[in-house]
Amino acid sequence: MSAPEPDSPDQEQSFLSHLIELRQRIVRAALAVVIVFLVLTPFMKHIFELLSEPMMAALPAGTKLLATGVTTPFLVPLKVTLFASFLLALPYVLYQAWAFVAPGLYQHERRLALPVIVSSVAMFALGVAYCYYVVFGFVFRFIAGFAPATVNVAPDIEAYFSFVMGMFLAFGLAFELPIAVVLLVRFGIASVDKLKRARPYVIVGAFIIAAIFTPPDVLSQLLLAVPLCLLYELGVQLGRFVTPRGAPEPAATETST
Repeated sequence: MSAPEPDSPDQEQSFLSHLIELRQRIVRAALAVVIVFLVLTPFMKHIFELLSEPMMAALPAGTKLLATGVTTPFLVPLKVTLFASFLLALPYVLYQAWAFVAPGLYQHERRLALPVIVSSVAMFALGVAYCYYVVFGFVFRFIAGFAPATVNVAPDIEAYFSFVMGMFLAFGLAFELPIAVVLLVRFGIASVDKLKRARPYVIVGAFIIAAIFTPPDVLSQLLLAVPLCLLYELGVQLGRFVTPRGAPEPAATETST
């Protein structure tokens, strides 16, 4: 057998051009985050105050959060602003990712990609909003209500920031569940009937996930587990209207009599 021929110059050039385009897309996405960050920088204090409002509402009047580190009063608002900048620039970041892979997709896959990106951003934002406006109000009041009268509840801002960001990510990703279920049906990985039969396992898994990603109290776990179950059911119902890959389109299955 003869040795395999080396890659042709055209293949090497094509690979190099893809690397260059990937670098350009990454740079554009990073620049978008940086630009939004520079715009928001003058409002760092206001952004952190907005983030800390649910906790402050649950604490006694006059209580303030603590900053135990020397640079913490500066670094934590900076991190919060950077996180907010990424969330605001996320649609453009995902667009750059889509624009990079779009040339290699079929036409029907391109039609699917854009709605998935838009709905993913919308559902992530909805999850963050649900966490901020609903979950935090219940959780912080619940936790503060258990503090003894001799304890001054004044969390450290760095620990508070880590907790809030973790909760935002957990609920934001949890709200992507309907999209994930629809994609499973669309690509033929799972049928709607199999997803229906998997409901008991999903309910158990939802409570396990809630126990991992939320504080160790029943209320917080319910506020994540119940939406997970409902979102899964929403994805199953939406999957009924999706044609799996490889299956004939409804119009193609009609036969003339």
